[in-house]
Amino acid sequence: MTTASVNTKSGMSPLSLVYCGMFAALMMIGANITSFVPFLVIGGVPITLQTFFAVLAGLLLGSRLGAIAMTVYMVVGLAGAPVFAKFHGGFGAILLPTFGFIVSFILVAFVTGKIVEKYGSLRSYIVAGLVGLVVNYLFGTNWMYFAYKLWAAAPDAFSYAVAWAWMVPPLPKDILLSILAGFFGHRMYKILKVRRAY
Repeated sequence: MTTASVNTKSGMSPLSLVYCGMFAALMMIGANITSFVPFLVIGGVPITLQTFFAVLAGLLLGSRLGAIAMTVYMVVGLAGAPVFAKFHGGFGAILLPTFGFIVSFILVAFVTGKIVEKYGSLRSYIVAGLVGLVVNYLFGTNWMYFAYKLWAAAPDAFSYAVAWAWMVPPLPKDILLSILAGFFGHRMYKILKVRRAY
């Protein structure tokens, strides 16, 4: 049975590094999945999988490794690799109003990981997924609002209410995907027996 372990004296094990790299790659795919599968745009709303994979990283790898995996994804994108949505990359992405969602993925993985490190039931995994989604929306939407107000060109009649209204269309699919991540994460953790790093 496969086990990812962390040696606290010498750092991360090779398998832990593989898992972190794997989730960083999955985030790139999740950000641009509609480029590979165009029919996943429903009613003009793209069905991205970034929140799903950020939640899953925390559920499977735990708070520390999950957050590291999401940090790797962010750093690779800021270094210039086209891994962000619409194949964007580069340090200039930090000025985009939506960059807060990328930062939030680190928090999402950390928070979901912390929850399942303490509680291992299926219900806890589902709750952790939904809590991760709340963190994603709260951090990302507030960053977007302040970005538009402080340095980005805000659309006409833009307000805090408008910022949250923009989040309504993707909300149902993100709720569903977060619940599915809870089910899938609980099942996969039992199969893989990943040894989380606390």
